[in-house]
Amino acid sequence: MLKFLSIRNFAIVELIELEFNAGFTALTGETGAGKSILIDALSLALGERSDATMVRTNCERAEITAEFNTRLLPSLQDWLIEQDLQGDPNICLLRRVIDSNGRSRGFINGSSVTLQQMREVGEQLIDIHGQHAHQSLLRPNTQRDLVDGYAGLQTKASTVAQHYREWQSIMRHRVQLEQNKEAVAAERELLQFQCRELAALNFDAATWVELQADHSRLSHAASLLETAQLGVEILTDADTACLTQLNILTSRIRAGLEFDASLKDTLSLLESAQNELQEAVYALRHYQQSIDIDPQKSQEQELIIATVIGAARKYRVTPEQLPEVLQRCATRLNELKTYSDLDTLAQQENVAKTKFVEIAQELSVARKKAAAKLSKEISASMQNLAMQGGQFQVALHALPEGSMVGLEAIEFQVSTNPGAPLRALAKVASGGELARISLAIQVATSQAATVPTLIFDEVDSGIGGRVAEIVGQLLKRLGQDHQVMCVTHLPQVAATADTQLQVFKSTQNGATLSSISVLKPEERIEEIARMLGGIKITDASRKHAAEMLGQSN
Repeated sequence: MLKFLSIRNFAIVELIELEFNAGFTALTGETGAGKSILIDALSLALGERSDATMVRTNCERAEITAEFNTRLLPSLQDWLIEQDLQGDPNICLLRRVIDSNGRSRGFINGSSVTLQQMREVGEQLIDIHGQHAHQSLLRPNTQRDLVDGYAGLQTKASTVAQHYREWQSIMRHRVQLEQNKEAVAAERELLQFQCRELAALNFDAATWVELQADHSRLSHAASLLETAQLGVEILTDADTACLTQLNILTSRIRAGLEFDASLKDTLSLLESAQNELQEAVYALRHYQQSIDIDPQKSQEQELIIATVIGAARKYRVTPEQLPEVLQRCATRLNELKTYSDLDTLAQQENVAKTKFVEIAQELSVARKKAAAKLSKEISASMQNLAMQGGQFQVALHALPEGSMVGLEAIEFQVSTNPGAPLRALAKVASGGELARISLAIQVATSQAATVPTLIFDEVDSGIGGRVAEIVGQLLKRLGQDHQVMCVTHLPQVAATADTQLQVFKSTQNGATLSSISVLKPEERIEEIARMLGGIKITDASRKHAAEMLGQSN
């Protein structure tokens, strides 16, 4: 719900900062005081178009900031996360800045966004009813969702959509196969060849590494053997071999110990070197025996390596990625096998369509029942809202081929005068009538509505007396499930509100400014007494106002 609103340098507002509560809030004030400013400012925060005339005279920019609590809107929280626009937990902060040159910028939780993104958020936060474009009740999707929600059919509607998608998917495969039969056959033949070719390699990454190492060793066997032989010769076989010379030196040092004991450490090092070199000789001779010079084996390995590298080049991958290519070919081949039999595919399509139609018909029966009940309920409400003889109908238009929403399209239709034909709700001419019909719909479907904040602009246009009291009671009742705000000029409506805001104009330094204040109980009496009529507020009007407030609370 809306928690806080700040309006700065907008129209004739210098600065307004308001905190909002749950329940029903009435917005009142004298004609021309600027009651629509709050709604116009909120509309901008929700992504409506702006222009330079909205900036207060002699100011550089106008700024509107709206803070919402989103604790009960998990879908909106998920959307913010997907868009990387999340802010503080359970908070959504919308900010709109309009420069005096007409340039406009929007922000969600401090991040710059497009107007479309602001509208997407706004549609989940606030619904404005009246003579404004931001009215979700005029959208076919909202009308359908309200009927399904009213009848508790959301799960069944979701199942219908799922079966429709499955049916359409199979049908698209069949049509594609019929249109591209030759191409599919050619692709299947190619995939079969590729699978055989890649499987024949019997390739895996571990064997590939081992094969390369073994081939490298075999291809350099002669050189490695020569190196080992040279090592043995240098260390022990040559006339001046290292070990021979070291043995002579060791003997001389050992003899010298008799004359100088300090040679003991040197002798120890030389003996250690003797041992290490002797071990090296043993290792080199063992290595000579282990080297296998096999030209035929080397050629075989070269052929295998060349084949693998050739296949990798052919498929434009590294040798290590060849198993992945084989897996992809096998998967695609399996898909083509599954969808290559037209007769089988046609049978699957038939089964899927039959299942869709079966569950969609169940949904249609339930919708028809709910539509009749909702039509009757809202038509009855219209009689009490200054539209005597008016009629509301939830029309179900058949869709012969069906769609993801079922076997019918849903349209709200209304007739506001006796004998007048039913027309689509979106084509109702009178803004006041549309607002009151919207109010009746919202009250009837309040449990199904997902938007937490509802605003009614001039919902009481053209009514008074008993009808005004009924409108006030409906708004208060709606406020039990939603945050409700209403711009009103009727005391009967304002008296039923949980909170009352007053809009007033004043002149400061020659400039006209509009302000809004939250009224205390005694101030509400004065404001409702003013609304009751007359230039001068009398004790009688104050007493009447106090009685109205007492009866409503």
